[in-house]
Amino acid sequence: MKVLKFGGTSVGSAERMKALLTLIVNDEPKIVVLSAMSGTTNCLVEIASLLRQKKQGEAATAIASLEEKYAGVVAALYATPAYATEAAASLKAHFDLLRSFSAEHFSCREERVILAQGELMSTLLQNLYLNEQGVQSVLLPALSFMRKDQHDEPDMYFIREMLKRELAQRPDCKLFITQGYICRSFAGEVDNLKRGGSDYSASIIGAAIGAEEVQIWTDIDGFHNNDPRVVEKTHSISHLSFDEASELAYFGAKILHPTCVIPVQEAKIPLWIKNTMEPTAFGTLISTETKLAAIKAVAAKDNITAVKIKSGRMLLAYGFIRQIFEVFEDYKTPIDMITTSEVAVSLTIDDTSNLDKIVSKLKPFGVVEVDSDMTIICVVGNKISESNGVAAKILSALSSIPIRMISFGGSRYNVSLLVDSAYKKAAMEALNEKLF
Repeated sequence: MKVLKFGGTSVGSAERMKALLTLIVNDEPKIVVLSAMSGTTNCLVEIASLLRQKKQGEAATAIASLEEKYAGVVAALYATPAYATEAAASLKAHFDLLRSFSAEHFSCREERVILAQGELMSTLLQNLYLNEQGVQSVLLPALSFMRKDQHDEPDMYFIREMLKRELAQRPDCKLFITQGYICRSFAGEVDNLKRGGSDYSASIIGAAIGAEEVQIWTDIDGFHNNDPRVVEKTHSISHLSFDEASELAYFGAKILHPTCVIPVQEAKIPLWIKNTMEPTAFGTLISTETKLAAIKAVAAKDNITAVKIKSGRMLLAYGFIRQIFEVFEDYKTPIDMITTSEVAVSLTIDDTSNLDKIVSKLKPFGVVEVDSDMTIICVVGNKISESNGVAAKILSALSSIPIRMISFGGSRYNVSLLVDSAYKKAAMEALNEKLF
């Protein structure tokens, strides 16, 4: 069995939903994971925000606008009145639920229920359309099997057992439609896997059922060797290893959710990135194997803040760096890069919500300097830190770019450099010209 995930653009209109038939209807057994229709989640976030601000009237207006959009989708999607009527009635139940929330008693629990409606509606519409076309498909509610544990991680045992039970009840069905992104918490409440989590859903489901492969269908033909929004003349990469893909996803390649790789990598299940708009394009195949080229791609992560702690107390001291890290741990702030010298530690973060408190806690250790508006440029490849001449090529390409930090050797698959964001475009263009 295969797992195919389609993002918001792939189900963003009646036309796109109809086009999915050619991609998902064949003799291969599969579970199809769908995101919300493009734009829906943003609208639901806005509705929740308005309710939180006690703007009930404005929230009602936003709900009515979204409902009107979906009425247009129903009118364009179904050819028979019976299916159109069923779809409209089912959607009405979702919008009535949205209207039922009171701004006076609004909480995070209600917000998570609101955010779940996008995936519930897109899967409802797609499954009904398949049935109208004579395709035997079953709507598989993600809220019946997708659950997180007490540590806010996927409860793989529960997911595996519940999926096994759900699939066993329908042994003759080859096509299942389910929701990405949404799940239940350990307490059984409606929850989610955070933004972009539909990729994660597909990966978790694939690992849980021991899928033949997991396919992520999006609107671009796989990973590119550089960011096509910044650099001209990029090309797609046909093969990546799991480690290479993880580095690219984490350091700015928006095509894949960073956590998506972990479940399939542990289960050794190939992950394929495909383009819905160009289904015959090869895309990018991510697996345990990789091509021999040392340098594969360049990615960039923006909105980085660098923190430097300079102190003579570091010299010949032990335990100093541990104390520094504990400050960031206390405020649950992950660190991306770190470099050290005899008397200083420099590190980067992308979450600055507690920056002032962190700096205050660090000042007793020494002089603290903070640089904002920085970008991490990441060069990714197969055993890149062990390849002769790679570092020289990278530094040569950036000879005219001021480099704030370099991380080399911490990973076999990337070299990371910190630059001021003003130099991002020039740095990525220079690397593209020199390396590719």
